[in-house]
Amino acid sequence: MVTLKFFIDELLTETPGAGDRYAENLAREVIRRAPANCEVIGVVSQVSPEQESALFNRLHGITDIETAKLTRKALAKSWQHGLFTGVFGEGLYHAPSLFAPLREADSGGAQQTVVTVSDTRAWTHPEGLSPANIRWQKAQLKRAWQYADAVVTPTHALAEQVGELYDFRDRLRVIPGAAPLGLRVPDSDAMRQEIEMRLNLPSDYILSLGSLEPHRGIDRLIRALALPQLTDAVLVHAGSDIFGETSIDQLCADAGVARHRVRALGYLTDAELAVAFHRATVFCLPASYEGIGLSVMEAFRSGTPVVHTDLPALEEISQGASLQVSLNNPDTFEQRLAIALSNVMHDVELQQTLTTAGYDRAPVYSWGYSGELVWRLHADL
Repeated sequence: MVTLKFFIDELLTETPGAGDRYAENLAREVIRRAPANCEVIGVVSQVSPEQESALFNRLHGITDIETAKLTRKALAKSWQHGLFTGVFGEGLYHAPSLFAPLREADSGGAQQTVVTVSDTRAWTHPEGLSPANIRWQKAQLKRAWQYADAVVTPTHALAEQVGELYDFRDRLRVIPGAAPLGLRVPDSDAMRQEIEMRLNLPSDYILSLGSLEPHRGIDRLIRALALPQLTDAVLVHAGSDIFGETSIDQLCADAGVARHRVRALGYLTDAELAVAFHRATVFCLPASYEGIGLSVMEAFRSGTPVVHTDLPALEEISQGASLQVSLNNPDTFEQRLAIALSNVMHDVELQQTLTTAGYDRAPVYSWGYSGELVWRLHADL
């Protein structure tokens, strides 16, 4: 029996981001698509019995879960310095992040470790990251270069960025994400209507998703709402309404946008997010950095027109199925963003064209295929 040990700490995040959603959906498909005579064991830092039970419930078919006696924080700090890297023993390891015990394989030992890089913000966009987080990411990527058997990225664009930091050569592999498997509008009309009423969704709106971290660009999107092209537009934001000293209230006040025009919903369940996507007139991702692009895939599956920046990762995912706004010339970015969003909101034919293009693009990405790629990668190694 071949055992693959899959790191599942990301499933414990209280406010999951794209990397955490990538980890959970990939874990489920790796378990479901395990070849004959293969099994998957979850490995995780110190958890309570209740958390361990919840992990079993979320990962149907997982053989077992091994827990460490140290907390995630303690393990992260230890592994950064090469300590306690044998805490889970030898074996085949797959980490959907850089959170992994990277070490030189013992002579004759059966050690194989694959890690994942979901962004290079510690190098390119460190604003919004703590100094400790920046140091940890840089240290772990260096250890991955020294000891990992392979390094996975969700896009080819990100693989190029990682390859510019360290020469991984043929150890770099791409395993893309997809829209979450649970992102479906409820079949029940009553349930769907109940969600719509609870979220108080307007008839037409721009949808944005994620945190208020600087690279997400929500501040620029709110400033675009103040321009004549979007005078009557409403923004619905799914995610936190505060980051550090930045808040939706402050961004609206600074931009001169009436607060009622920006509705912050907080973090949503899959069903709630599916309804929010389905009802949106357009989804906007005004980011200055993006490594995974799951939200674009989510919009495509939902049939929602998409406007995003011309980042390489997003261009790779959309392949012309969206409207793109160039990040060149920052002085005119908000004006051009407002024009693009206005064009979509006021042109039904354009909406239909983008919806069709998104539907055509969505099947390219499948968690099932990504799960198979994980097993192929470990077999190749």
